[in-house]
Amino acid sequence: MPDVPRLGSGIPLVARIREMDRLRAAFSRSSGGTAGAVLIAGDAGIGKTRMVEEISAIAAEQGAVVLAGRCVDVGETGLPYLPFAEALTQLRALGRDDVLARPALGMLLPDLVVSSHQTQEPEPQRFMPNFAPAIGKVQGMQPRREQDIAQLRLFDAVHSLLSELAEDGTVVLVIEDLHWADSSTRGLLSFLMSRLRTQRMLIVCTYRTDDLHRRHPLRPLLAELVRLPAVERVELPPFDKTAARHFVDALAEGLVDQETVRKVAEQSEGNAFFAEELLAAIADDECGIPSSLADVLLSRVERLSEPAQQVIRLASVAGRTVKHSTLREVGDLDDIALEETLREAVQHHIFVTGGEQVHYSFRHALMREAVYGDLLPGERVRLHAAYARYLKGRLDERGNSAAFAYHSMESNSLANALFASVKAAKEATELGAPGEALRHLETALRLWDSVDEQHRPADVTELKLLRKASWSAGTSGDPERAIAYARSAVKVADRQSDLEVKVEVRRRLAQTLMAIDGSEEEARAVIEAAWAKAADLPPSPTRAWVAAVYARMLRAEGELRLAREHAESAIEDARAVGATGAEADALTTLAIVVEASGAIEESHNLLMSAKDRASAADAITVGLRARFYDGLSRYELGLFDEAATVLAEGIQLARSTGLSWSDFGVELRWLQTLTQYASGNWNAADEQLEQPRGRISSTVTARLAAANLYIVVGRGRFADAERLLTNLRSEWRELQIALASGTAGAELASWRGKPDVAIQRAAEVLEWSRRVIGPWPMVGIKLGTLAASAAADAVAKARVKGEPIAEMLAEGERFAELALQTAVNSTPRAGTLGPDGRFWAARAKAELTRLHGASDPDAWSKVVEASDYGAVYDQAQARWRYAEALLGADRRDEASTQLRLAYKTADELGAKPLLDALAQLARRARLSLTEDGPGPRDTVDLFTPREQSVLKLVAMGQTNRQVGEELYISEKTVSVHLSRIMAKLGASRRAEAVAIAYDRGLLK
Repeated sequence: MPDVPRLGSGIPLVARIREMDRLRAAFSRSSGGTAGAVLIAGDAGIGKTRMVEEISAIAAEQGAVVLAGRCVDVGETGLPYLPFAEALTQLRALGRDDVLARPALGMLLPDLVVSSHQTQEPEPQRFMPNFAPAIGKVQGMQPRREQDIAQLRLFDAVHSLLSELAEDGTVVLVIEDLHWADSSTRGLLSFLMSRLRTQRMLIVCTYRTDDLHRRHPLRPLLAELVRLPAVERVELPPFDKTAARHFVDALAEGLVDQETVRKVAEQSEGNAFFAEELLAAIADDECGIPSSLADVLLSRVERLSEPAQQVIRLASVAGRTVKHSTLREVGDLDDIALEETLREAVQHHIFVTGGEQVHYSFRHALMREAVYGDLLPGERVRLHAAYARYLKGRLDERGNSAAFAYHSMESNSLANALFASVKAAKEATELGAPGEALRHLETALRLWDSVDEQHRPADVTELKLLRKASWSAGTSGDPERAIAYARSAVKVADRQSDLEVKVEVRRRLAQTLMAIDGSEEEARAVIEAAWAKAADLPPSPTRAWVAAVYARMLRAEGELRLAREHAESAIEDARAVGATGAEADALTTLAIVVEASGAIEESHNLLMSAKDRASAADAITVGLRARFYDGLSRYELGLFDEAATVLAEGIQLARSTGLSWSDFGVELRWLQTLTQYASGNWNAADEQLEQPRGRISSTVTARLAAANLYIVVGRGRFADAERLLTNLRSEWRELQIALASGTAGAELASWRGKPDVAIQRAAEVLEWSRRVIGPWPMVGIKLGTLAASAAADAVAKARVKGEPIAEMLAEGERFAELALQTAVNSTPRAGTLGPDGRFWAARAKAELTRLHGASDPDAWSKVVEASDYGAVYDQAQARWRYAEALLGADRRDEASTQLRLAYKTADELGAKPLLDALAQLARRARLSLTEDGPGPRDTVDLFTPREQSVLKLVAMGQTNRQVGEELYISEKTVSVHLSRIMAKLGASRRAEAVAIAYDRGLLK
């Protein structure tokens, strides 16, 4: 039977019209100066690559520069930045060597970039990016060899290169198989996507959805990327039965009967690659269709000669891609014989060739997986051992330690695997990649008991591995694992006689426990046990550190006098023995204690000293902590610009040292988001999307998502906010997540016209915080005010409808009084109530007047005045209520001024719910929202004209079919418009959408 066509050989694209339209539209927008990114998702073999080939061909035909790279699967290790190196290498073939003249790119493309800073010869045969250690050192770890190279310089170099190319024409960057991307590649991709603005650039990425298990490191990255306005996700579903048959029919080109077409379409279950392989197997073997895809894939290989099969099996052990020279050396093969077998594999579509350095790739990953899975156990061990022997003499080459560890493990050479894992962990740590280091350390720990003592690395102990694993886990965003390894370290240390080691591991355990809310009791018990052992020791770095951490714990528990004593004791010990890092940590705690007494200037001076001492000690994590509390102090004082400067400095330090996901690396970004929200820098907050590197605790990612929840609500993305609230509920063990859920959730319910839900959410979180903090949590001022505001909304509606109001009136009074009592009885962190607390207390008083039906302009005037410290969104909301009160007092000119000021701010922020509320109020009062405007726009451009038409007809009670007939569109199109309308309004049903639209003045 003649061979059937291969995918990409000219058969028409089937059943992907909608998806291709979206890709073409994205390309068109990018060509017009609106940069964008498309994430193409789907199961393995579903047709993602074909989609990429189609849009790449379209782009190339229109003169765009198309650069493509692919991630590869190398066990659990990954090759940093490989797809970017592969893509940028293609610029040489395009004659664009000029744009590569950036010194920072020498780290990535040493053989392409000519730089006076380069001192190493390019690797002759390996197509791999070059990497230098990230700058800085981490407390307790070895100094870095090159302290002038930051990862951010490389990121900026790639971004500027692509932007320069985009000045000359449209650039399409394709990154395939993101599910295999290493953390460095994910970080660079996130960096680029978060900076898509007006460049003529389109980034297209593909990934397998069926590979994304719950703890897959790509999951949190995708969750953040899809929130970027420039990024859209295109899901490729399997073909339906009709489309599958059309696809198989086109693929077969009439060379098989229709019954066979039907069977192939059915067995493929809508997967394009499955269908292709099934049909190809039929073409090669008339015995019938194999019963499973694996059989089909292997049957293709079994048609080849035995030497070719041997080479294919050898290649499968290397991964998806392997170099010609590697196959020759590992297989000990003659060049002529190897070329013959490779030619046979290429001709039978098992391998494809590519790259300037000759290498071969399996045409599809499933083919490689099927071949590898079919290896006999002994055969697999033998081939892994051959690769291990090949790599053993090449461990100085970048990335080979990790590969050597993988092959040694799979070939049961445990001693070599242990040695290589330790070496790979060290290299990853020096590169500022704690997530990768953790994976290698975990491998080493699993191997430890299986390797005889005489074969273990001489300078490594189990305790050292456990301590490093705990540190790596904590600094890569996995505090739960950090705690587990710290506990194991305590158990191992207790079997030894060294008292200082026992004390030190307990100090580390206490620190890790303090990173998670709810672990305070255990943390205190552990640090007190450590201090009991260290108290009688002479001054030493260990004793100084234990005292410093004990002071931290006492301060967190509110025991400020004892905290001060231990902080001062730690400083004294640290200065006596030169433990500068411990001194810096204790100075930070002392600054916090001093601030609580109201000595703000003295506290800031202490924090400056702490930062200087941390820098002198190269204690990066301590420096991050000092910067966090310096930023927090300025944030709480309403000094948002100063806070933003301090926080940006800390975040840059964390990024440059690979500590973005350490406890205070996360705290800094959380506080930066809150600062940007308060100061009105919402666009920058939406761009705060640096992504995880490897496994990240769900609590850590949830906390950052919770910080952004305020902006999601403020911008009217109600459906997203509701989903986020639901997802965050399981993470309420972290207090800040609960507080954000309560305050933002109450505001969300109020905007959606559900005051009872707003009150319930505020009350629930208030009760939660009382159990954790005590009877007067500071957040009670805001929560009580929000609940009182919701009650005022409910009372106002009840009055209009003539319904009873006494119960809700009493509820509102209770919450307003609670807010005011909290302002009096709570204990602010800085000793006195800050501007934010004073604002919410003033608003509570004003909400009381609104609750009783006569909103007092004087009370709301004081709220506006109290918000004048820089909280622009709070002030805009206050101006809205102030204008409402002024209109009630017939002071129209003053009301007009407040409305216009509020409208200007809301428009700049993109605060759609507030814009709608202002438009509704202005419409009722017949006032203009702008100086020269005739009046407010009806819908503030919330809906397209077609959506407005659909909504009006639905509000008249018409069905989807009737609406379609009226507007001359299909019933399905009406359904699509309705879905968009409901998403914009945060409604789950059409009736609810109509009701919300009426409430917000979007329907007359």
